[in-house]
Amino acid sequence: MSSTNRKAASLSLDAGLIMEAQELAIDLSRAAETGIASAIKAEKERRWGHDHAEAIKAEQEYIAKHGLTLAKYRQF
Repeated sequence: MSSTNRKAASLSLDAGLIMEAQELAIDLSRAAETGIASAIKAEKERRWGHDHAEAIKAEQEYIAKHGLTLAKYRQF
């Protein structure tokens, strides 16, 4: 998260959350930014899984049928 390229945004938040955050000296902007970044990461991961579900299933089926290609070299 870069502090050099910031843009103001208007957000509507629960008043109780704002009061509690202020009482705990939590920086609302940073907390919101962290939460939004986390939501973006989770959504990208979800979409990647959805977009690649067919390939993942095919790989799992191959491994179930043929085993791991280099399994004989595993040391565990």
